[in-house]
Amino acid sequence: MAGPAPIYSLATDDPARAEAAAWARFSSARDAAEFCAGWLAILCAQLGRPHGALLLLGPESDGSYRPTAAWPDASRNLQYLAPAAEKALNERRGVLLPREASAAAREPGALVGYPIEVSGTLRGAVALDLSGGEHALQQALRIVYWGSAWLVDQFRQQDLREREARLARLALATDLVATAVQERRFSPSALAVANELAARLHCDRVSIGVDAPGHIEVRAISHTASFDPKTNLVRLIGEAMHEVLDLDATIVRPPAPGDELAAVAHDELAREFKDVAVCSVPLVQDGHAIGVLTLERARGEPFDAATVEVCKTVGLLLGPILELKRENERGEWQRLREAVAGGTRALFGPRHPGLKLLAVLGAAAALFLALATGEYRVAAKTVIEGEVQRAAVAPFDGYVAESRVRAGDNVAKGQLLARLDERDLRLEHTRLDSERQQLLSKHRQALATLDRATMAVIAAQVNQTEAQLALVDDRLARAALVAPFDGVVVSGDLSQMLGTPVEQGKLLFQIAPLSAYRVILEVDERDIAYVHVGQRGELALSGIPDQRLRFAVKQITPVSTSQDGRNYFRVEAQLDDASARLRPGMEGVGKIAAGREKLVWIWTHPLVDWLRLSLWRWLP
Repeated sequence: MAGPAPIYSLATDDPARAEAAAWARFSSARDAAEFCAGWLAILCAQLGRPHGALLLLGPESDGSYRPTAAWPDASRNLQYLAPAAEKALNERRGVLLPREASAAAREPGALVGYPIEVSGTLRGAVALDLSGGEHALQQALRIVYWGSAWLVDQFRQQDLREREARLARLALATDLVATAVQERRFSPSALAVANELAARLHCDRVSIGVDAPGHIEVRAISHTASFDPKTNLVRLIGEAMHEVLDLDATIVRPPAPGDELAAVAHDELAREFKDVAVCSVPLVQDGHAIGVLTLERARGEPFDAATVEVCKTVGLLLGPILELKRENERGEWQRLREAVAGGTRALFGPRHPGLKLLAVLGAAAALFLALATGEYRVAAKTVIEGEVQRAAVAPFDGYVAESRVRAGDNVAKGQLLARLDERDLRLEHTRLDSERQQLLSKHRQALATLDRATMAVIAAQVNQTEAQLALVDDRLARAALVAPFDGVVVSGDLSQMLGTPVEQGKLLFQIAPLSAYRVILEVDERDIAYVHVGQRGELALSGIPDQRLRFAVKQITPVSTSQDGRNYFRVEAQLDDASARLRPGMEGVGKIAAGREKLVWIWTHPLVDWLRLSLWRWLP
């Protein structure tokens, strides 16, 4: 329990006079301490003047309960009553404890403790040193129980008043926020808030200022549509606001007890304009003061603690709103200038060591990039192709009868790839062969009759039939498609096309050898100037990303190709050592070594080239 607070003694030899004095003090109590002292004195008078009484109230911020009133006087040591009060607080019920041997009274009696609860909340306890037997002590407990109702009612009224005060402060803050939001621009919004505050808090003048580079700018004064910033009033208000930003604290004049802040500018403002009271609170956004709210009273009472708390709350609520309105009114150039100024202050000011460290590291990195050189490599999309690719096409119009391979299969020279349907050709072969035999028979008959004219005609028909027969034989020989060399089938799959017709010349398969490859790089037109025949590079493929393949540039196609919205040149390169894991059609990224350059140029030249082209396009 904390130490005793100021208390009142109403002890006298006359019980009637003592009770009358207690009632007088109770009825005219100006604060809670006088009320509690009067209540305790009346209770002791009702109990027949016990040997001692102590009233504890709380809880404090640390959870303790401190003595608020004592009887018969404050100078008497009533520490022996503490156990009864503590037990009543812990058990939350009335308790009786036997007197200790050291107690002042020797007649029969006990220590009585009774808790004070308000709506289930423990607010304190009363402890008394009473004399008498068991019946008297029970009667005393009953009196304490009924008497505690006064305290409970007082606490309830106090809670009600505090609740009403909080609601009033909340209503004021809500109204001010609504007033600030109604106006779209900063100056009308600040003026409306200043007028509302002046009316609600009975102030003669309310001013709002915002932090500007190097000074604070007074933007609104209540009941003043326009003002000259060079006047003495505005100057003194600005100096007082600047004092708040320097001290980063709320300043109240006259100061509250224990307030040791030296506020010279506020004292000068109050003295110059005969102000009874001045209160300045910061407008806060994200934990930083972005402006100041200054209130002045030329008459009336000074600002009490409750009003100062209201002003602090208003500063916390209005800060983000007013700063947002001010941000919306700034131009792009002003925002850039303020950002640069803020960055400069943070970089060269006394604080922000982390930012300074980052700036030093950034400067060191920039210096390194400007002086160091590295290998500049042109990156391009890369495709692996076979050095030789052979196409297997349909030799004539027909139907797919058989398919032995598909894309990805390895084949040997002479291996059957697919076969076309031969039935129509064989029927045609039989027909032509029969027709040739008939013509030969007619030729022999003409020879027997020495009919030379008929023999010449039939001989020509025989030659024609034999030519057609030779064509059919050739087609029959080509109906079976075979691999021209050892390799891999790059494209083609007829397994799902059996029985379907194919036209003569249609591509059925592509075959590439497994021992010879070439690299095709699609170099962007912006980088083609850095690529030359003979340059070397490295290649990483999606299928084998763990292996780097070296190559040399062999040929550059001088004509660009447009694809997917970009122009590129086809650059052909030769691998130094082909991996056994390579397959035609594999894709990846190739990088061509184009010489050593400054690191800063390597990383910035695409942007610089784009800027040059853009400027050239727009300049006259």
